[in-house]
Amino acid sequence: MTISDWIMIVAVFLGPIVAVQLTRFLDSKTAVKQRKLDIFKTLMSTRQYTTNWEHVMTLNRIDLEFNAKNSKEKFVVEAWKAYLDLLNDKSISPEQWGVKRVDLLVDLLHKMSIVLDYDFDKTHIKNSSYSPMAHGDIETQQDAIRQGLIAILEGKKTVQMEVTNWPQQ
Repeated sequence: MTISDWIMIVAVFLGPIVAVQLTRFLDSKTAVKQRKLDIFKTLMSTRQYTTNWEHVMTLNRIDLEFNAKNSKEKFVVEAWKAYLDLLNDKSISPEQWGVKRVDLLVDLLHKMSIVLDYDFDKTHIKNSSYSPMAHGDIETQQDAIRQGLIAILEGKKTVQMEVTNWPQQ
């Protein structure tokens, strides 16, 4: 057998193995990018509803999907750490906290958009989402109901009752 025969035999055996490995590698890379896109899309779509469960759970996935060792993604991880640090900070006034929270979330989303090749500026991220007033009203009402019920259950408030018809004997 000649060298060309041996090369042909090796190619016949290794060709499918290399093709499968390459396909698996590309699929893995695609899946990693898709998970990052899912995080970004969820955070963008819920940026007006930061107490939403899906928003909170998605924030907690950032550490899993973005890698600080990657030079581009390092900025996302750093922005997430700064935002998380603020979210857990109870030492500043609620007004300052709220303003800073928005700024840090916008910064985080902007850095994600850069990594994921979206062309969003910070102003667009901050000001271009829709949240109906009715959603805010519903949240305020639900909060009032919860607070009132808690006060009743803790004995801090009472439920007024008025009897309008006494049963006749």
